[in-house]
This record gives sequence, C-alpha cells and structure tokens, in this order.
Amino acid sequence: MALTDQSTRIRSGEELDASLIDPYLKAHIPGLSGLPVISQFPGGASNLTYLLEYPEQEFVLRRPPFGHKAKSAHDMGREFRILNQLRDGFPYCPKAYVHCTDESVIGAEFYVMERVKGIILRAELPPELGLDSAKTEALCKSFIDKFVELHRVDYKAYGLGDLGKPEGYVARQIKGWSERYEKALTPDAPKWEAVKAWLNDKMPADHPTSSIVHNDYRFDNVILDPENPMQIIGVLDWELTTLGDPLMDLGNTLAYWIEADDPAPVQLMRRQPSHAPGMLTRREFVDYYAERAGIQIDNFDFYYTYGLFRLAGIVQQIYYRFFHGQTQDKRFAQFIHMNKLLEQMSLQVIQKSSL
Repeated sequence: MALTDQSTRIRSGEELDASLIDPYLKAHIPGLSGLPVISQFPGGASNLTYLLEYPEQEFVLRRPPFGHKAKSAHDMGREFRILNQLRDGFPYCPKAYVHCTDESVIGAEFYVMERVKGIILRAELPPELGLDSAKTEALCKSFIDKFVELHRVDYKAYGLGDLGKPEGYVARQIKGWSERYEKALTPDAPKWEAVKAWLNDKMPADHPTSSIVHNDYRFDNVILDPENPMQIIGVLDWELTTLGDPLMDLGNTLAYWIEADDPAPVQLMRRQPSHAPGMLTRREFVDYYAERAGIQIDNFDFYYTYGLFRLAGIVQQIYYRFFHGQTQDKRFAQFIHMNKLLEQMSLQVIQKSSL
C-alpha cells in the first residue's frame, strides 16, 4: 500500500474545522464515531480535496477554492449528481454520500464521497510498480479504453440528458473559451489572436454522436488498483463534465499528453508519465482511440490545438486569481509561463498542419 495516494498537511489558509463538519456528517451518514482526522490531498488547482478519516470509514470532501466567486465554475451539486447517476453506467465513479448546500457549515458548499484507495500516477512512473515498456503500453491502452467506454455511455438512460447541450458544442466551446480568456487577461498574458482566428476558420461540424464529456481525463485523475496496477478502479474530478462532442474531449486530454521527444520546456509542464517507454505518442493515442471507438479522425490538429487553447484558458483564469491577490498559492505564479508556452505549442501545430 506504500504507493497508495497519500494526503498531507493542510495548506495554510485552507483549513477545515472538524468540530463543524462532524455533526453534519453524523446526521447524514449513520455509524460514525469520534471526530474525523482531516488532511489534504496536495494536487489540484481548482476545487480543494480533503481526506476525512473516521475509525469506521474514510471519506473524501470536495469544496470550491477559498475566495472563489463564480459558483458555476465550482458546482458541487453538479459533480455530486454526476457521480450518483453515472455510476450505474460507468462503475468507476466513486460513491457520493452527501451534498451540503448550507454554507454555514464550512463557509462553502461541499460534498462527501467514498475514498477509493489506490495508486494515482503523477509525473513519473514509480519504479516499484515494475512496469516494463510492454506493460506500460498495456496500461496506456487500458486508459484509452476507459475513455472510449465513457464516451459510449447512454447518458439519457441514466437521467443525464439535461447535463449539457450537444448541438453546436464545437462552436460554443471556441466562442466560450475565447470570451473567458479575454475576461481573465492580465497585462503580461499573450493574446492568442492567431490561434483563435485559426480555430474559428478550421472549425468542423459537431461529431454526429454526442457523449459524456469528462473535460479533465488524465492519468492523475484515474485510480489504479494497488494489487493490480494495470487495472483502473476509479475516475475522479467530474467538476467540468458536460454533454458534447467526444473528439473535443479527446483534444482536452491530448493537451496534457506530453511525449518523450517534446522539448525540455514542454516537459516541465508534464503532470503524468505520458513520456515513459511504452506510452503511446499523441498520434498513436488518436489512432488507437479511433480504432476502439470505430470512427475516423481526419482533423486531429484542430482538436489538439483547441485542447491547448482551452488549457491556456484554465491556466489563465487561475493565474488571474493569483495576479489579483485572490489566492496566495505560490504554485500559480508560474502559470503565466505555462500560458506563453502553450501558445507557442499551438502556433507550431498550426504551422505544421495540413488543414
């Protein structure tokens, strides 16, 4: 169990009061005793994630960041609903127990779900896993298989038909992220004008079959079985999930997929072991996805460039909060450099594109 994802000391300014949370949980979840020991999972730049340890059971609490304003960007009820309703069709969703809308409990909405104990891969493959390149390739393909499985879920059958508006999804995402980027501009941020113009010019029609769009499917959001690390037992972070074009979701995931031969500055952004021997390249990832999904993908460059632009929008929104003193988290100071690098990567894709 040494490789099981571990929580750590709570970051300064992000503490939770166990004496306030405990009565609420005991009123909604039977069989609990004592006060929970609370620690924090170190990852995440958006919603905050805590471990609550009772003698009988362990839970994970999710809440919005401190100082946040836009409720729609950190909708606890939405994530709680998705976990509960999608779980029957996609059993890798953790069980959600309670959603608290009473902000007097901890100062914000929150929800509590089961803790799925397992391994979460970060920037490097732990050598203790003993994965050679063949096993790493098999793990990579399993990761993609789960992605395809999610995109095949009949979301209407699980009462999620109102989760989003698939029609016009591609155009709406390009327009929406352009507007969100403009609102989050800081004086030191790149403008992305050439990329935005190219995306608008090359925009394809929506994929004929809409799907659940996870919007953040990465290795550091999946949980591996500690007894069999080749097996994915959980998928996390459903905060941004909606309905739309599955190929746009593929673009989102590819934006985080850094290859072994990407330049050194790009490697600094890597948050998952996508560079490890045996991991597929971005092109191989797309080809394998297309094969498993039974579709043809001709304009891979568009979806990848969109993913990079969207990632820059997310990065810039977080940096905006740091720039204006709404968060003191020093990790975010470097996000402006990430934004500039993402623009350079996008321009390189466009220059090489045959579209």
